[in-house]
Amino acid sequence: MINWRIVKMHFINHWVKILIISIAILLVAVTIYALSTLESFHRQIMIVQMPVSILIAGIHATIFIFMYLTFLRGGFAKLDKAPIKGKGVNIHWDDVIGIDEAKLEAWEVVQLIKDRHQLHKIGGKIIRGLLFIGPAGCGKTYLAKAVATEAGIPFISMSGSEFVEVFVGVGAARVRKLFARARNLAYGHGGCIVFLDELDAIGRSRTFSFMGGQETNSTQNQLLVELDGLKDKSHNVIVIGATNAAESTLDSALLRPGRFDRKIYIDRPSLEGREKVFSYYLKTVKSDPNIDVGRLARKCVYKTPADIQNIVKEAALIAMRYGKDTVTHKEISEAIERVDMGIKHKRTMSGGERRMVASHESGHLIVMYRLHPTDDVFKASIVSRRETLGIVYSQPREEYFTSSRNRILANIKVSLGGYVAEKLCFGVTSDGVATDFKQAMNHAHNMVWKYGMGPEGLLGDYTSIPPSQISETTKDKLNSETNKIFQLCYAEVEELLNKESILLNRFVDELLKKEELEYDEIETIFREYDKEDVKNFKA
Repeated sequence: MINWRIVKMHFINHWVKILIISIAILLVAVTIYALSTLESFHRQIMIVQMPVSILIAGIHATIFIFMYLTFLRGGFAKLDKAPIKGKGVNIHWDDVIGIDEAKLEAWEVVQLIKDRHQLHKIGGKIIRGLLFIGPAGCGKTYLAKAVATEAGIPFISMSGSEFVEVFVGVGAARVRKLFARARNLAYGHGGCIVFLDELDAIGRSRTFSFMGGQETNSTQNQLLVELDGLKDKSHNVIVIGATNAAESTLDSALLRPGRFDRKIYIDRPSLEGREKVFSYYLKTVKSDPNIDVGRLARKCVYKTPADIQNIVKEAALIAMRYGKDTVTHKEISEAIERVDMGIKHKRTMSGGERRMVASHESGHLIVMYRLHPTDDVFKASIVSRRETLGIVYSQPREEYFTSSRNRILANIKVSLGGYVAEKLCFGVTSDGVATDFKQAMNHAHNMVWKYGMGPEGLLGDYTSIPPSQISETTKDKLNSETNKIFQLCYAEVEELLNKESILLNRFVDELLKKEELEYDEIETIFREYDKEDVKNFKA
């Protein structure tokens, strides 16, 4: 059965081509008829002259078409975005994993698109705009493609930066062309999805100044009109926007009802979500079926689906480098470390400097293991990575979205662990503590100046007040409280490492011998030491 709406849509899209072909066929027919009526002598002259006439006409036509396409059909505002059919996107609903809550909300939109005729019968209107907000790599683009696939309607994808040009008016012209194309597709197929990635490039709050920003303003104004403007006909064009920026950075006019009607917040996956993502991507490579996916997921707290995909790809490359046929837990662990900490590179150090690095990292390790309430040590290393000579790699046991006073204090203590260990082992310290001191000081400063966590109980965020409006007495008191936190943490770390001096030397020796200690090896050493300590205590 012929779908006359699609036929009409194609005629609207290609009427110029159809007209030109029809005129060409008519001219050829007229020419043949005219030649047949001439005498043979005149007919031969006409046939001889015809190639030259066609060549000249072709040159003129080429010049005309070039000028027409350049100046009359868009020029700088030309839009080369071809629509993709829903089936052509080929991202199915089951392919989107790790963001179940966002999928549930987006599925409602898919159902509305599918049941749009029933929705119109009861007087409802389809959602015009859908805004995906969340960190990079969490699956915003993937989810938009899955919506298009499941809805079975055409999909046009553009980035916000593609509308931004030096020339004023170009962005607005591209927006008009994009939505004209989308409305035409929606007419023929019953709907069309326009996906605008990095929406903040054109959607930031407008600046009403003659000094600049006019091009972005005009582009956004045109987008606002297209989303909810005065149109002669209603079309099922659904706009999906995606941004990593905070919602507050977008213009309020974009967020009002009638434009982006629904906002879906896409966050990093939970522990269960990360397990599903690992299981999905491990199926894309030849992997050991005995890999503990749960352990990997616990090691990758705060990782996005894109991060996990990258880790699995990196693990496959490492396995190939080692000449292995399958990816094992070892390659994935190495890939995680390579992504997070950087590639190993050997540095030639003297024995004394190497021992100092080992003592520094051992101090961090023991303080982290003994005193940190939320984080676990996964690895300790004295192999150089990036700009560091050694590292203690740790991760939270689960997702934390806020930090308690105890957790922040533990971070300070861990940062001071390297300094105290150097001092105990050598009697002097190195400049390797600079980064640790910076981190510890920032934590202590924020505790007092921002979070009201100082020992004297000064409340309020003093960083929000201009420094000139804070009295010197108050500043001295705040700085005194900051230093007091620093000193209390230092004293506790010093007491711990003095008490654990045998364990500290054991870890130094193990790192010098092996260079790297994994989670299981670290756990074994602690258990051995604790058992020995209990025996000595009973004796």
